[in-house]
Amino acid sequence: MKSRPCLSFILALMSSAIVACQSGGSTTGSGTSTTAGGPVSASNAKAAQLDADVNEAVAQLYKHAPGSERLVQQAKGMLVFPNVYKGGIGIGGEYGKGELRVKDRTVGYYSTTSASFGFQLGAEARTIVLMFMTDKALSDFENSAGWSVGGNADVALIKVGANGQVDSSTVGQPVIAFVFGNSGLMYDLSLQGTKVTKIDL
Repeated sequence: MKSRPCLSFILALMSSAIVACQSGGSTTGSGTSTTAGGPVSASNAKAAQLDADVNEAVAQLYKHAPGSERLVQQAKGMLVFPNVYKGGIGIGGEYGKGELRVKDRTVGYYSTTSASFGFQLGAEARTIVLMFMTDKALSDFENSAGWSVGGNADVALIKVGANGQVDSSTVGQPVIAFVFGNSGLMYDLSLQGTKVTKIDL
């Protein structure tokens, strides 16, 4: 079969389109934009925008999953992808950018990609939050050449119980995840095969 090259091409195409969409109109030909405080480099502007998006994503997490704030405080590190885009008909790829925070400080920027099959029409964005609950889980992630769900670590998808609080039975794993969209948390999905790569903005 020759589906893998095709998938790689589709994911690369999606990545380029999303990046172009996100950065369109925000920079000049020299790679800088101007604010009231003076010129700002394109990379700094992108980092600032991503920081703002991650802050908003964390606020939405607390809204959709009461009790998640306690887990954030307990986590050794938190990887947040505020906008993971998905779209296509027949073959749906996903792509997004995010940042790793350790002790409320951004220590690195990452991209995530995955491929899923099925009938999908249009595009939707969702937020993925990965929490590393042990020092080893965080260290393994930071020191990996390329990290993937299922390949490098199993990830427990967190649910909310009938009482509206985080279901404690889904918490006791080294790496846990929340996935949500505008309508709330998503449960009926799998992150298996999701790949994470360190990038420069």
